[in-house]
Amino acid sequence: MEITVTGRHAEVPDRFRRHIEDKLAKVGQLDSRVIRCDVVVTHEPNPRQAKAAKRVEITCRARRAVVRAEASADEEYAALDLAMTKLLERLRRQHDKRRVHRGRQTPLSVAEATAALAQPDPAQADGEPAVRPDAAKVGGDEDCPVRLREKVHQSHPMSLDEALSQMELVGHDFFLYHDVDTDRASVVYRRRGWSYGVIHLEVDESSRPEPQQSETA
Repeated sequence: MEITVTGRHAEVPDRFRRHIEDKLAKVGQLDSRVIRCDVVVTHEPNPRQAKAAKRVEITCRARRAVVRAEASADEEYAALDLAMTKLLERLRRQHDKRRVHRGRQTPLSVAEATAALAQPDPAQADGEPAVRPDAAKVGGDEDCPVRLREKVHQSHPMSLDEALSQMELVGHDFFLYHDVDTDRASVVYRRRGWSYGVIHLEVDESSRPEPQQSETA
């Protein structure tokens, strides 16, 4: 398993790198399919954020699956322990799910369990905001206070059940995917308790606004 450790606004000592590699050795015991782990250690220079000055992000990549966890603390070793706890729990959950599905009794799929959900309310979808303080400025305007981080993820068409599983593995409250059954761009998101919602995007070409013509003198 390949392990890469990157420091963002911080240098990562060799001793801490070795400690990370020792910790990540447990990943292969839970999921032998993981071929790469990317670790990013970030330092927050703002003294007001001293209690969360160190952040550790761990991303484990396997074939058609990504498991991710992150945590912050006042020092990097504590942040790593918190992130590893989240990561190993998600790996155990994934391992147990595969083991149950291979048994004689197949549990109710997530897609079937959520089929009776009411129409989702987009206003209740909680997720990572698009506006981030460390992202690129919108429009290249130096005076613009709005900053936006743009990300492009490679994926494949998947079912609702797989999308919900992927959302749980990365620890987000929403997950963008291309639905293989409806052939639409879709978003699943977490609601209150153990309920989920799904939004499908349908493009209506007839509602496209007419291009405005420039006025001539």
